[in-house]
Amino acid sequence: MIDSFLIAIGGVGLFLLGMLMLTDGLRQLAGGAMRRTLAKYTRTPVSGAFAGAITTALIQSSSATTVTAIGFVGAGLLSFSQALGIIFGANIGTTITGWLVAFLGFKLNIGLAVMPLILVGALLKMFGSVRLKNVGSAVAGFSLLFVGIDLMQEGLVAFEGVVTPADFPPDTWFGRFLLLLIGVAITTVTQSSSAGVATAMVALGAGAISFPQAAAMVIGMDVGTTFTAALATVGGSTAMRRTGFAHVIYNLLTGALAFLLLVPYTGLVGAWVADAAAGNAQIALVGFHTFFNTIGVVLVLPFANLFARFIEHLVPKSGPELERALDAGLQQDPAAATDAATTTTRLIANETFKLVAALIEPGRDRQVNMIRVQEIERAIDVTLDYWNQIPFGEDSQQALKQQYTSAMHALDHLSRLHHRCVQTKRIEALYTNHRLIRLANLLGDALAADFADDGLVGDERAMDRLRMLMRDERTVVRNKTIHEATNDGTGWPEMMLSLDGARWLHRVSYHIWRIVFHLNNMMPSGETAEAKNTHVSEV
Repeated sequence: MIDSFLIAIGGVGLFLLGMLMLTDGLRQLAGGAMRRTLAKYTRTPVSGAFAGAITTALIQSSSATTVTAIGFVGAGLLSFSQALGIIFGANIGTTITGWLVAFLGFKLNIGLAVMPLILVGALLKMFGSVRLKNVGSAVAGFSLLFVGIDLMQEGLVAFEGVVTPADFPPDTWFGRFLLLLIGVAITTVTQSSSAGVATAMVALGAGAISFPQAAAMVIGMDVGTTFTAALATVGGSTAMRRTGFAHVIYNLLTGALAFLLLVPYTGLVGAWVADAAAGNAQIALVGFHTFFNTIGVVLVLPFANLFARFIEHLVPKSGPELERALDAGLQQDPAAATDAATTTTRLIANETFKLVAALIEPGRDRQVNMIRVQEIERAIDVTLDYWNQIPFGEDSQQALKQQYTSAMHALDHLSRLHHRCVQTKRIEALYTNHRLIRLANLLGDALAADFADDGLVGDERAMDRLRMLMRDERTVVRNKTIHEATNDGTGWPEMMLSLDGARWLHRVSYHIWRIVFHLNNMMPSGETAEAKNTHVSEV
């Protein structure tokens, strides 16, 4: 009996390992395609639900889909209500694992047939290219799912007649609620509703539990998946906490709906389940899982915007404004973390440019807003640290590494530009003569024209021309100032003020040019036309 129990437990372990390997392999293979699909087809909560369901079904990971959606919200690519559609759809997509297990594991019983595929997958993982390694992981994981199912069935055979439905809570309202709690506990321990559903299928096939009991446990397993989402609400960013609360509330509501549908559904499929045909009960169980998840999505989608506003009211924005998108929870997905870090880098640049424009605005009090200066300085440091914690492995896309490289350059220039913003004496020197005033106005106009929409795409060529103008004007101002000091008796302090003002304009325009250049290179779609041009950097 103990041996059988250990075999059954080992089967659950193999199933979980198979799920992890299959998910990891498929997610890596999908790569940017998954992200492009979600971004392209998510225009409304309804289209987001379809995209979320299909993507999750293909990559076998609702968590990966959810993390990507959260990253899009943090990066400003999707609204929260659009992301909710993806998250709702992911609940449907994740049920595809149950269908695979029901048809292939119980109807066809392919556990023995897939054994050679484990060796194939292992060899690909050991000796293949990066892409083939991912294929190997997916193939081996897929095979282990059914080997695990076979072991669970083998282990539970010994309990047939020993453990019966009578040993579990009866099919009453209170009994179903207790069974629901058992399902919650199973999913909380295994961290996989798919593994829980597969275990319920095996127990159902062995006669250990009845169909209504199994269905009640599956409801609990679906609710139990919110445990991870609930943990994400602790210490996470605003987007992560909103998503976590939305997931918990939605699954609780769906679970309550499923609880009410349990009796009519059982009556509807009762005769078919009673048929001795192999796999009928398991298919009916997975059908129930998919049915109540689908009904839940259909009912909530018309109210997605209201639901989103409720969650936004429940979880208001918090934390420093410039750092809100930087969520440590996104770092399990380098692409999602890169989106968040890219958006934050561009926001910091935008705020720094606004600060420069305010400092040189004619007739304005040019006292430095030290609180804003400190916020920008902190945001630069935090963002730099976040970029360096993103786990770019050898299988990461080259585009992500390019974004990282460009971000390092942009943040370096932002740090230097930020330092220029506190050089009050040099800024005041801009207004010591008409030539510097005119040049300061040119810089202010350029910033206003290029970044008025906060889009921060920027005309890199225009900023380059301005930088070259400032370089030439610096030489002119230098020669003119020294000439006047020699011939007109201008004092040394006044001369140095003019020279410092000219140097400040030149260096600021240079940093802005390089920031715009690297921001353009950071665009997810790749380099812009301007960014592809070759420039000779100044020393």
